[in-house]
Amino acid sequence: MIFAVKGVIAMAMALFVSMSLGLDRPYWALVSAIFLQIRPESGLVIEKVVCQVAGSVVGGLVGILILAFLTPYPYLALAGLALWVGLNSAAATMVLSRNFTYAFAMAAMTAGLVVVMVMVDTTTANSEAVFVIAQARISEIAVGAVCAMLVSQLLWPVQVKDSLRRHARNVINMTVSYLTLELDPKSTHEQRHQQADKILETLMTLTEDSSAVVYEGPEGPGRARAANVLCNKVMSLLAVIQILGRFHRNHGDLVSPAFATLQQQMQAHFKKIVAANNYGEAYLQTQALRRDLLEKRERFVDESAIIFRMTRTSLELVADLVVVLRAYNALENRDSTLLNAPKLTTHRDPLLGAINGLRTAVVFLIGAGVWVATASPAAVVMMIMPVVFSVTLARFSLVALTSFMRRLLVGVIVSIPFALVFGLALLSQGSGDYEILVLVLAGPYFLGLLALAKWPTLPYGLGFCIPFTIIVQPSNNMMFNVEVALSTALGLFVGIGLLYWVFKLVAPPDSQLMQRRLLKATARDLLDIDNHPHPENWFNGRMGERLLRLANYDQDIGHKDRYITDLGFTGLNLGHVSMRLRQLIKKHRGLRVDARLQQWQQALAETYLMSSRGESNTLFRDASARLLVAVRAGQEEPDNNTLIAEGLCERLALTFERTAMTVSAAKGKPAWSSLETGQAHTGTGA
Repeated sequence: MIFAVKGVIAMAMALFVSMSLGLDRPYWALVSAIFLQIRPESGLVIEKVVCQVAGSVVGGLVGILILAFLTPYPYLALAGLALWVGLNSAAATMVLSRNFTYAFAMAAMTAGLVVVMVMVDTTTANSEAVFVIAQARISEIAVGAVCAMLVSQLLWPVQVKDSLRRHARNVINMTVSYLTLELDPKSTHEQRHQQADKILETLMTLTEDSSAVVYEGPEGPGRARAANVLCNKVMSLLAVIQILGRFHRNHGDLVSPAFATLQQQMQAHFKKIVAANNYGEAYLQTQALRRDLLEKRERFVDESAIIFRMTRTSLELVADLVVVLRAYNALENRDSTLLNAPKLTTHRDPLLGAINGLRTAVVFLIGAGVWVATASPAAVVMMIMPVVFSVTLARFSLVALTSFMRRLLVGVIVSIPFALVFGLALLSQGSGDYEILVLVLAGPYFLGLLALAKWPTLPYGLGFCIPFTIIVQPSNNMMFNVEVALSTALGLFVGIGLLYWVFKLVAPPDSQLMQRRLLKATARDLLDIDNHPHPENWFNGRMGERLLRLANYDQDIGHKDRYITDLGFTGLNLGHVSMRLRQLIKKHRGLRVDARLQQWQQALAETYLMSSRGESNTLFRDASARLLVAVRAGQEEPDNNTLIAEGLCERLALTFERTAMTVSAAKGKPAWSSLETGQAHTGTGA
């Protein structure tokens, strides 16, 4: 309710300022203000203002540039414009934050408006007219953005730091609960995956919001760093949880009574952490868990090397959890001892970018063709608005996009009678004063903004508010023409409907191909892991959205066993295990060991890809053997770290064998077994 009231005030203010300044089309200021009512927290609004204004300036300059060279060649100008909107749509696919997509949407829209408005009347197409039109479009968008920002800051301000803490608390609780599920023998595969999916979704939301919190005062940058640290360490926790969970499920015969007691103690502490009311209590419980683990490890008698390794892994998990809790606390209170960490990054797939760019350009060209053929003003709207939606929604998956577009179309349909009644019937009877204009329009906008405030109803609100504004076109000199209004409404409906069908027809490749590309990208990162000063932060940042995309594709395909998602988590696990291997053998690093380590990493990446296809690769064992021989050279007796490294390599080999058999079974192929190659191995999987 408050967000809707603030939105109406922001739009009234934008309309008043733009009309007072005598701007040509004040309704574009309203369109700009509407977009800023999506997630109206102060930091997010400021970030969107920066993106909108910057995108509008760039778009205006590109429009001027196109006209400077191609005014005598209108078809080439439209082709250049189609290329520009396609590039913006492709670029929007490559960024993580939805706010940044507004910059590309405004750049595409402003360039289109500048070029088309000049081409409407070529008799006055001189350099001065081009500059005036570009300046007007940029001014209108900037006025709407600035007014919305001022209202957001001055009236009942809501800060993004509050949502950051809420998301952070949720993701910590979900992660701890996920560990409990992994250690619970009664938990199901589907339960674990549903929990992991929620964690990844919340992590990506947290990462997206962290870029906006920097605008909220001097503490903002520190909170952004804390959020990045938290997201990064949660990814590390997921990797460690995978190790403990798979060991517990696949090799229960190796779990000793002492380690089983240790696991029960961990579960008890984790339940207390989830139930904690504040940071201090949760932190004390985590420290108590760490002390219990150390005490129980000291009491171990005749335990196997793998039990010591799993206990060490449990301690590493607790250490990561401590950092996560400190990062959560730093979202409110400065903690200068926390090291900076990169934020989770988007998965940049050029193929997806090319497809999104192509379909946006196709939508624009179809609208341009209608405009050239009919010279109708409604065709201008048919060209521009679908482009804005196409660029803004570039990062949506096809399933989410289909649902979003259907709701958007419903909003458009509802907006048409409202616009005709309020725009033509009521306003035409008024005195033309600003006060009457605001009073009449406040009701419909309030209803639309109520829908805009919540994610499930957001498409309805967006589909209502923007078409309503463009059909009514409030300004100083309104023309109450039923024919023009109906023509504009028809152009909007046809354009957005066309966008829906183009998105359906020009769709990304099937999910299986995209999954293969994601797995190959993971394998490339495994090869590159040694080329970064902070490999854990770098690898976690790369894997965040990648895992979420794999999970979404798995759900789209309908795999009950979700083995592709498991492969994604295996890739995350492999990255962390290879980093641990480097720590174990760092005292023995030299030219020979480094050469063998590089060969081992190459074999690791290749075997990962082969196992994801259900194929075996015995070369990994050979590479592991050569590496271990190089590490043991010069040692009379292998030290403890070397023995752990040997066990680690053996566990990885068994993990690959088990993964290959799982994938083969899921695909209905004969299950591969190590016995088929004449090899029989013992040990435990990673």
